[in-house]
Amino acid sequence: MVSVTHMLVEVFYYTQAALIPVIASQFHSSLLEASLVVTVPGLVALVAYVPSGLLADRLNANQLLFASMAIEGISIIIASQATNYWLLIAALCFTRIASPVYHSSGVTQISRIAKSDEVNMAMGVHNALGDLGTAAGVSSLAFFLSFLSWRWAYAFWAVPVLFWGVIVLTSSQLKTSPPKSRSESVPGPGLSMRRTILLPTFAIFLVFVAVHELGSTGVSALTTTYLVARLNVSVATASLIFGLAASVGIVGSLAGGYLGQKMGARKALTWTMLACIITLFALTYISQVFLFSAAYLAYAFFDYVVWSPMHTLVSEITPEETRGLSYSIYFFAHTSMFSLAPVLAAGFIQLSGIALLFPFGDAFLVLSLMILLVLRHQPRIST
Repeated sequence: MVSVTHMLVEVFYYTQAALIPVIASQFHSSLLEASLVVTVPGLVALVAYVPSGLLADRLNANQLLFASMAIEGISIIIASQATNYWLLIAALCFTRIASPVYHSSGVTQISRIAKSDEVNMAMGVHNALGDLGTAAGVSSLAFFLSFLSWRWAYAFWAVPVLFWGVIVLTSSQLKTSPPKSRSESVPGPGLSMRRTILLPTFAIFLVFVAVHELGSTGVSALTTTYLVARLNVSVATASLIFGLAASVGIVGSLAGGYLGQKMGARKALTWTMLACIITLFALTYISQVFLFSAAYLAYAFFDYVVWSPMHTLVSEITPEETRGLSYSIYFFAHTSMFSLAPVLAAGFIQLSGIALLFPFGDAFLVLSLMILLVLRHQPRIST
């Protein structure tokens, strides 16, 4: 049930970016102004991560999962009817807030209810359904843009989102109380945050997440630009290759869960990072479109494999009583770098040239692997 909620939360992950040219046309705004439909909601969502994590350590899972569905369902209805540009921005801000409200509670719930040897596979299924939701959202948007309008895509998803909210609210399986700390009371917000962030293992892990995200997202943000500029393909072909790479996420997420279960999260993450580095390095020297596409799909596969063991590692290196806060800080670090990486990559490429895109990404991935090797020698948390 948690993973289905994840699928519905991720439905709008890419749709806002896809709508930028449509919003610019319908609301008679510049491209820069239209891009705010992605930037502003993303920044607002960052603010919601830590409060959501604190609530996840105090409320039952079904309460926060319902809240995420209710926020998303109501906000997309408002967005579908918005005729004012700023009202649309405000509605989409709440749509994005649904994500941290869900993730802090949903991933925490999985880590608590899954057996220790099943957490990796559970995270794999969770991520795969999220990727399926993203694909469904983009596909439905393309359908409604072809025959009706983007507004119908948002209105269409409001029904299953709100319906599922009622289901999770009434589910007896999700009415599990958060664990108490060793002192039989959950520590205050300030103490919880200090106790979580100051854990040496978790601090190293957060640095790894940030550095990895700079490399991974920096590459993905400019891949279509590289294809057009270096391989002389059309924008449509470049978008198709990029879209195919995103579609392998479902298989990659499941593979990540399987490898994590068989090898352990840390070892699976280490070997997968090495595979990412090798395949990304190879892309620099491939000039044929077909071979490039095959190599890029291989890189994308390994890049998606990373996420399941990475999610699992949070549950291995943080205390259970502050698990919700731990996941919220983890997602905050990831989302912050997700927003920053395209700007840094674009600035670097503008100075050095698009040919150095993949070496740029590989440099950060190599650095993140070195940090991960340090992390592998850190002890697991004792809960």
